[in-house]
Amino acid sequence: MSDPAVVLDDLRAESEEVDALVRALTDEQWALPTPAPCWTVAHQIAHLAWTDAAALLAATDPGAFAAEAEKALAAPGRFVDDGAEEGAALPPAELLERWRAGRERLHRVLREAPPGARFPWYGPAMSAVSLATARLMETWAHGQDVADALGVVRRPTARLRHVAWIGLRARDYAYLVRGLTPPAEPFRAELTGPDGERWAYGPDDAPQVITGPALDFCLLVTQRVHRADTALVARGADAEHWLTVAQAFAGPAGEGRAPREDGA
Repeated sequence: MSDPAVVLDDLRAESEEVDALVRALTDEQWALPTPAPCWTVAHQIAHLAWTDAAALLAATDPGAFAAEAEKALAAPGRFVDDGAEEGAALPPAELLERWRAGRERLHRVLREAPPGARFPWYGPAMSAVSLATARLMETWAHGQDVADALGVVRRPTARLRHVAWIGLRARDYAYLVRGLTPPAEPFRAELTGPDGERWAYGPDDAPQVITGPALDFCLLVTQRVHRADTALVARGADAEHWLTVAQAFAGPAGEGRAPREDGA
């Protein structure tokens, strides 16, 4: 995951896939509710545009980003929703163009970032490759919400390996944002990719191990599915507990999703 060009190419592909879901929607479809409470399809795309703009600011003007981050800290329960509300109020064509233009500017800036550059964020500072990976993770996750709202079943791709990687890397953050102490022992994830390939993350001898479908793991760490609705298997008490709090995204602790009802 250390080559920014690879991650940026995958980020562009992920963005284009989500773009294809919404580019021909009617105004009524833009207003469809998604699994996120009170968020429509428009809110989901507005959030992506807003977060891309924040990432661009972090990469080009760290001082201005720090000022924005202070505003976020002052209203931790509202700043994400407020950004989505502002964008969702735009005409769909204008919102879509804003997202396209912003993500393209961010792509260029991250591709041109000097080696070793680090950028501030709402969590720990990030390298160009980590920031691009975070944007891919969010694009995929919010794209999933859009797909769910439209009744579209997306085909999982190998791009999920980036989501899985950042999900495991964010393990300690998920604990800290909840006021908990992260486990001392390292974790390992052994996941099955969309084409049956094996993806392994973490030390071979880690005592805490997660196994199962990569798609389930990615849905869980982005909090798009409840732990009970996955085929993931945890070996070790800490690993099992982590699957109940896992969070790949920055910001306050997410509420997660309720388990599906029987027959859902």
